[in-house]
Amino acid sequence: MHALWLEQRILRKRDDIPVPRPGPGEALVRVRLAGICGTDRELLRGYYPFLGIPGHEFVGEIAQCPKASHLGRRVVGEINLSCGYCHECLAKRKTHCLNRKVLGIRDHDGAFAEFLTLPLDNLHRIPDCVSDEQAVFTEPLAAALRIREQLAIRPADKVLVVGAGRLGQLIARVLAASGCRPSVVARHGRQRSLLEDKNIPWLDEVSVKPGRHDVVVEASGSAGGLDLALRALRPRGRLILKSTYGGETALPLSRLVVNEIELIGSRCGPFPPALRMLELGLLDPCDLIDAHYALDDFETAFNQAAQAGAMKVLLRP
Repeated sequence: MHALWLEQRILRKRDDIPVPRPGPGEALVRVRLAGICGTDRELLRGYYPFLGIPGHEFVGEIAQCPKASHLGRRVVGEINLSCGYCHECLAKRKTHCLNRKVLGIRDHDGAFAEFLTLPLDNLHRIPDCVSDEQAVFTEPLAAALRIREQLAIRPADKVLVVGAGRLGQLIARVLAASGCRPSVVARHGRQRSLLEDKNIPWLDEVSVKPGRHDVVVEASGSAGGLDLALRALRPRGRLILKSTYGGETALPLSRLVVNEIELIGSRCGPFPPALRMLELGLLDPCDLIDAHYALDDFETAFNQAAQAGAMKVLLRP
């Protein structure tokens, strides 16, 4: 099959990859659409020494599985493959399984290919009224919804989102739909226009007042964004880290201790509420799509995704 192959931080297209064979309880999924994520780009920079097919945001249809009634279903898939028997799994923390594999990121080939495999338990049926272009945002939308699971944000809280890229836009929309009024640090004209269209206020870095915010979400994935987020927090404020970072990033530990800052790492989130939001029309992410590319044009696609102010770039295997 055709696929993109990552090896020693070099991405290339291959046409000789065998179609993966699903194991017990797994499905073979034909990929219809895949999204390029910031994590995919971080893998190219050495975020994790992955060898294989990257890509974890996808829409597909079941081509082979133990349940004949599931064949042909459009699905999205949770990216963490858990063992089911370690103490994290038994404690219902499967996304932190000690033996986990992660689709397109860690020890399991991903979605930049014609086919992939995932356990049936990881797959979620897409409602008929939700398009492929909407559904491909399920994984990052679920990641944004994870914030609501982790902490209660009151309508009166001053909330700042640092970073107005793909994930930052979704986080801002989810928080706005939850009843609070976030402000977003946005650098680029397209980012600002998207926020204005949703009546979400934006500001630039120099306008952020230090020590004024109850909750700050760092979604830029940059050291500068992290420093800005820390400066924006009031004492006893809560900082949510929502980005993966390639390399090491320094933290001012004394400032965290003295100001009693609560630091919260935030990763994968729940798929059913994300799909429900899309089904009910509470959030439509299609305005975040910049372009579609065939797999053959992956270099152009990744170059566009890396441009300042770029939003979502999609691949069709």
